[in-house]
Amino acid sequence: MNDPRTVARARAAHPLGPHLDTLRAVLDPAENLVVVTDATGLVLWRDGTSAALREADRVGLSEGACWSEEAVGTNGVGTSLATGRPQVVSSTEHLALVLHPWSEAGAPVIDPDTGGVVGCVAAGTVARRLHPAVPSLVTAAARLAEARLELAVVRRDEELRERYGRHAGARGILVTSTGRVLAGGPAAWRGRRLGLPLPDDLLILPDGRRAFAEPLGEVFLLCPRPTGVPAGFAGVQRGSQPSLTLSLLGAARPYARLDARRLPLSLRHAEILALLAMHPGGLSGDRLSACLYGDGEGSPVTVRAEIHRLRDRLGGMVRAKPYRIGCEVEADFLVVRRLLDEGDVATAARLFQGELLPSSDSPAIRAERDEITGRIRRQLLDRDDAEALWRFARTDAGRADLEVHERLVEILPADDPRRITAAARCRPS
Repeated sequence: MNDPRTVARARAAHPLGPHLDTLRAVLDPAENLVVVTDATGLVLWRDGTSAALREADRVGLSEGACWSEEAVGTNGVGTSLATGRPQVVSSTEHLALVLHPWSEAGAPVIDPDTGGVVGCVAAGTVARRLHPAVPSLVTAAARLAEARLELAVVRRDEELRERYGRHAGARGILVTSTGRVLAGGPAAWRGRRLGLPLPDDLLILPDGRRAFAEPLGEVFLLCPRPTGVPAGFAGVQRGSQPSLTLSLLGAARPYARLDARRLPLSLRHAEILALLAMHPGGLSGDRLSACLYGDGEGSPVTVRAEIHRLRDRLGGMVRAKPYRIGCEVEADFLVVRRLLDEGDVATAARLFQGELLPSSDSPAIRAERDEITGRIRRQLLDRDDAEALWRFARTDAGRADLEVHERLVEILPADDPRRITAAARCRPS
């Protein structure tokens, strides 16, 4: 049985939370015990009459209990999660004798974004058989939940296309952080999942071409490399407002993308662009110098020389009086911060490739770096999302973090090989 704080954290992060009223309306807790779990079988919510809740407590079907097949044996919740299909388990079909008076119907809920199971919707009662309509109602409730989740995904996709769509087309294929095609490529690829992209990862497209994944804010741009075309070539879009995208997280070699052009950045230029992205209203020479070097250190004259060199590289996209970026700008660290503000920790973890400019000694950069890393670490430790925490543990920020690996040992299944790796990192060397 998980403690109430763990259940509260899991509830707050779970995508089915906003749709509970809809599920209750379909399944009617006055007639059945209604249960909603996460993908592991952890019971997050339940509802029913007082008598039904007392009977559920007697067999351990309580909020915070795990009803996976591994924990309880054959049952409506765990078996539907294990098979990925709706299931009805009645009376003696249960493995545990204490459950023989019960019957349940369960149906998994599939995340339209990732294609993975996010939870289970179930209805049960103390009876040898369920009413014939209950299994159909449970399946309908699960499909309705998926439709609600898909509507949110569609809205989010439109926002992403509006923000980043200009980069797609002849120059590349725009995909979400979960690998779904948003724009670019043949029309038949729209919505198709091409694989989970990672920065500079090589993916094979459905037509056989190879493409490299480049981070672009909240999405990735897959840049095909046709035969005979140099890897560094990209066309230039003309007649539109230019946009600048900064890739600075975990970056040993930070770079910017100005429309189609990928521009490697020196550490100093990366620091300046990061600071200007953090302050869209602009910074005076004195303030920018203080952010770079600290109060009383550095000189606006030195900053002016760096700005001049940076302006030459970016074609005048850096403006003066005050210093600011004179075009649309996006930065990976700002995206992660925004996702954390919105509570979307799982997506933030997918996009967090490491700390902000880890070799920078700039006081303002260090402060931003510490804040972002501390926030994502704390939020991941407070959740039961093993996948997201494992991603963080693979970054430089998490690789030597004892608390992170101890938490992984707690939440990873006993037979997961990653648990062995996490446990080994918990032992003193």
